[in-house]
Amino acid sequence: MLDKINIENILFLDIETVPAYPNYSDMPDKLRQLWDKKAGKIKKQDEETPEELFPRAGIYAEFGRIICISVGFINNGNLRIKSFYGDDEKKLLQDFAKLLNDYFTAPNKYLCAHNGKEFDFPYIARRMLLNGIALPSILDLAGKKPWEVAHLDTMQLWRFGDYKSYTSLDLLTTIFEIPTPKDDIDGSQVGQVYYEENNLQRIVEYCQKDVVAIAQLFRRYQGKPLLSEEQVLYK
Repeated sequence: MLDKINIENILFLDIETVPAYPNYSDMPDKLRQLWDKKAGKIKKQDEETPEELFPRAGIYAEFGRIICISVGFINNGNLRIKSFYGDDEKKLLQDFAKLLNDYFTAPNKYLCAHNGKEFDFPYIARRMLLNGIALPSILDLAGKKPWEVAHLDTMQLWRFGDYKSYTSLDLLTTIFEIPTPKDDIDGSQVGQVYYEENNLQRIVEYCQKDVVAIAQLFRRYQGKPLLSEEQVLYK
């Protein structure tokens, strides 16, 4: 199947998220009570408190928000990278929705992310609804049959039906010998870099590198050569 997909019809993407509030104590009382219940279900050790678990709130769309969506598409042999980012989540989501509505409505267009079916795609859709933004058709799954969903997931493609474990993008790029720059942060540090260091640009660069890695991995899946550094263009 993969060899039949025109890679130029794919929008590769990655998102970065943070807790909706800088600190546990900043949450409104009702939301904090609901987080306490959530924390009780996700804690791995009895002594972990909801406040200690709060940095993980960013991975849940109900308690977090998006600060960056980086995308990439291949055109004329080059991978073109663009990012939607900022403190105004609604604005970046509106801009991203416009991109999808303008260019990704045809049946042969796809979105692709690593673990996108379980994280990126539903997270974006939920945050759009919470911000009063109509879902672009490619994100609206209501009433669609499985084969009508234009979502590709480099993690699920690697599973080949095996659902026993999670395989990280880092591991796959390593075993496929895909060069990736050494980063000084990982996903677990994004909230700290955003709220404490106030360094959004650092997060954007980290997000963009993941998009490049996802696109390169998909090329490996298709048996195609990797793109050179000169073929990756940043807007």
